[in-house]
Amino acid sequence: MTISDRVIRILADHALLDTSDVTMDDTLESLGLDSMGLVETIFAIEEAFDITVPFNANAPQDSAFDVSSVRSIVAAVEDLMKQQA
Repeated sequence: MTISDRVIRILADHALLDTSDVTMDDTLESLGLDSMGLVETIFAIEEAFDITVPFNANAPQDSAFDVSSVRSIVAAVEDLMKQQA
């Protein structure tokens, strides 16, 4: 399973959607994830990939972890995995 497949599965689980309903261009808002859903998703990503996400839940727009789209989340996870390898 690829990184993007795993991230999509996590997002779909938290948004209570089927993975086929999640595209790389979706935003968290379009998936119906609010700020609490975002925090839970970040925790799930950290656990699934054994990484530490530099994320400020109080100011996600100022975070080094881009949560603007599924594509940006996948790219950020890939970068963190490379850095921690």
